[in-house]
Amino acid sequence: MDQSVAIQETLAEGEYCVIAVQGVLCEGDSRQSRLLGLVRYRLEHGGQEHALFLYTHRRMAITGDDVSLDQIVPVSRDFTLEEVSPDGEIYILGSDVTVQLDTAALSLVFQLPFGSQTRMFLHEVARACPGFDSATRDPEFLWLSRYKCAEPEPKLPTPLDCNSAPGGSNFDGLRPNGKGLPMDQNSSDQDKPESLQPRQNKSKSQITDMVRSSTITVSDKAHILSMQKFGLRDTIVKSHLLQKEEDYTYIQNFRFFVGTYNVNGQSPKECLRPWLSEGIEAPDVYCVGFQELDLSKEAFFFHDTPKEEEWFKAVSEGLHPDAKYAKVKLIRLVGIMLLLYVKQEHAAYISEVEAETVGTGIMGRMGNKGGVAIRFQFHNTSICVVNSHLAAHTEENARRNQDYKDICSRMQFYQLDPSLPPLTISKHDVILWLGDLNYRIENMDVEKVKKLIEEKDFQTLYEYDQLKIQVDKKTVFEGFTEGELTFQPTYKYDTGSDDWDTSEKCRAPAWCDRILWKGKNITQLSYQSHMALKTSDHKPVHSLFDIGVRVINDELYRKTLEEIVRSLDKMENANIPSVSLSKREFCFQNVKYMQLQVESFTIHNGQVPCHFEFINKPDEESYCKQWLNANPSRGFLLPDSDIEIELELFVNKTTATKLNSGEDKIEDILVLHLDRGKDYFLPVSGNYLPSCFGSPIHTLCYMREPILDLPLETISKLTLMPIQTEGNGSQLERPLEIPKELWMMVDYLYRNAVQQEDLFQQPGLRSEFEHIRDYLDTGMIDNLSASNHSVAEALLLFLESLPEPVICYSAYHNCLECSGNYTASKQVISTLPTFHNNVFKYLMAFLQELLKNSAKNHLDENILASIFGSLLLRNPAGHQKLDMMEKKKAQEFIHQFLCNPL
Repeated sequence: MDQSVAIQETLAEGEYCVIAVQGVLCEGDSRQSRLLGLVRYRLEHGGQEHALFLYTHRRMAITGDDVSLDQIVPVSRDFTLEEVSPDGEIYILGSDVTVQLDTAALSLVFQLPFGSQTRMFLHEVARACPGFDSATRDPEFLWLSRYKCAEPEPKLPTPLDCNSAPGGSNFDGLRPNGKGLPMDQNSSDQDKPESLQPRQNKSKSQITDMVRSSTITVSDKAHILSMQKFGLRDTIVKSHLLQKEEDYTYIQNFRFFVGTYNVNGQSPKECLRPWLSEGIEAPDVYCVGFQELDLSKEAFFFHDTPKEEEWFKAVSEGLHPDAKYAKVKLIRLVGIMLLLYVKQEHAAYISEVEAETVGTGIMGRMGNKGGVAIRFQFHNTSICVVNSHLAAHTEENARRNQDYKDICSRMQFYQLDPSLPPLTISKHDVILWLGDLNYRIENMDVEKVKKLIEEKDFQTLYEYDQLKIQVDKKTVFEGFTEGELTFQPTYKYDTGSDDWDTSEKCRAPAWCDRILWKGKNITQLSYQSHMALKTSDHKPVHSLFDIGVRVINDELYRKTLEEIVRSLDKMENANIPSVSLSKREFCFQNVKYMQLQVESFTIHNGQVPCHFEFINKPDEESYCKQWLNANPSRGFLLPDSDIEIELELFVNKTTATKLNSGEDKIEDILVLHLDRGKDYFLPVSGNYLPSCFGSPIHTLCYMREPILDLPLETISKLTLMPIQTEGNGSQLERPLEIPKELWMMVDYLYRNAVQQEDLFQQPGLRSEFEHIRDYLDTGMIDNLSASNHSVAEALLLFLESLPEPVICYSAYHNCLECSGNYTASKQVISTLPTFHNNVFKYLMAFLQELLKNSAKNHLDENILASIFGSLLLRNPAGHQKLDMMEKKKAQEFIHQFLCNPL
């Protein structure tokens, strides 16, 4: 998840967050989470300065409200950032990168996560260091005075210690890394062909050295950890090696263990060896996934949980005793965790390890549902392992399908070569997908299901399995395979037993926990559940695979490489690159709020290899406006090859208001640049359909008619109207007390959803949101047909899209000061503009009605205060964000109104 967006919301005008990475500040035995952002500031004379902004946070930083500015470290001439190796610690594959930040005034040590985001972050920091360009000013006092931090004592400049990796390449010494990726020229001797020999007898220290040399991130201690430069020639070599892969590789089988376990928020109470290692040979690779690791509210709203360490330890102790394993990676999103281990002798052949998360919970960002994934190269085969927890309940079939599609579309892994677009799940040779997919048995009563299970007639029962039905329809998991289900359903049991659910709900048994795969040379050896484990209301499942992995023959690889290099030598000094475009003008018709539109075109390359990239126009921060994106925005083309470019247009809360008012239009020009070639100019145009989403409260109150029934001139006038208009409405029609669109959604929920379980916690369907938006914008709410969860999520999205929140920015700090004093808090609310005051009281009255039904809907004051607090009470744009204690005050402020009479 890109957390630089959250940092950007905290910055002043003229400041831009280049990149962010989440790390851990290490001070003695203390470990504290920090978000590090590299911030750029443009000077009046045209230059620029940089600083590291350090933020505290507790949950994943999604908005500016999730972070609090802790410290600013200007990137001045005494600034250094070095990779260090803590004394007594050996390198383990996938472990964090330890870096030391030094200035004359301070010294800090951080652990940053292994992966491309850290490499890119440190690369950008290296570029920002004075000396990388011709910057001459020391930015220290500029940053400190702007943010009123304590000024350091005067100091003398020290020699610059920020050096990037050398460019260029030496093809005579190339070693394959993954699919022929050229290695760093400073690789150790163990990376040379003659060192490829059986490694079982090597010591542990030798193995860890090979692990380090199998990555691109090798860095001398005296230099900043930085990204290797990828030249055009390197990229051409890599591309040709990919095409000729079969000429220098052979298939070798490796044993993979894939396991999934929904632990229902429990701590480990049993040894996991019956699941992980009994009755099998020691696997080469372990992929172990958990769901519902922690069900507490703290885990839902914040990122930390002690259960991670508990289950990691339990898994490590349960691995096969006949082999030694190295942890490659651990990735977790709230309660969804994935662990990857390999035998130590294979560690040197693991590279390009990346991990990402996608939350599909309420508003598309909460991590109670979603997926985590780890991708890596094993020898010369790319592998992606996905662990997902999809929407619950039998009737939520469509929501599960959408969760799957969201994970596939949003899960992206950045590549080592920054000129290449991110990898998606589908762009891997082997995909292993595990998890609590939550598909149920449909159109069969509980007793019939149990009878078929008792008779072990799993084949008949499988015909009613929702996942099978959806796969047959090619709605989800197209191209994936699942083994035969020869074990009884893994859900739902009474905890601590093998008895089916005896609770009031008496849920029907179902195969919720599944393992599927996609790719060539994969043989499933077993697929079974483990009834012996009784910690949870689910049973764990595992599958064993033999997977054919492409292994490099060194002699054939060298011959292939030499042939490619000789061929490239003949292409040197070729003509200037030129391409042809299938389309040069793009028009997006009737663009709607939060509804993606895509236009595509093809770039066909001529006879000269080339890099292409969409570049910034003069004095602009990005190559396109915020509502537009090109995918991919840069890349590489071999001679006589094609690539399809998708232009994606998406209007959200950030861009909607100016499009409503007419201050912005669907108009832009993209500049497609060829390295060593010409530029191509691509006009983009279209029209936006105004929406109540992104419109101010007072504007909507003066719109008695649906927004799409009004002339554009009227919409623009009302959107640009000052907020204080109550006493100056002589020339305007008499306003409504609250926006009719807000009333429509709240009224619908009041009539249909006050007893709805998990309201405001379970997401709705995107297709239903689009219908709700259209009904609100056209006034046809009587024809609304949508689930309660979709309407509830639409209400939250509406509040989030308000350019001025319900509690105006000007009242924000007064609200914090009054938190805990209900009388004073009511006084602050009474000072809000009339329309905002009305909306606040209306929403509080509705939420109090929901709380009267808490026995049915399972809501409480804390949940609602957490959800609505960040929507109704937002920090003023451009101001520094508050610390965690002050954020709690914001939630306490809302909490008061939920517990007391209005």
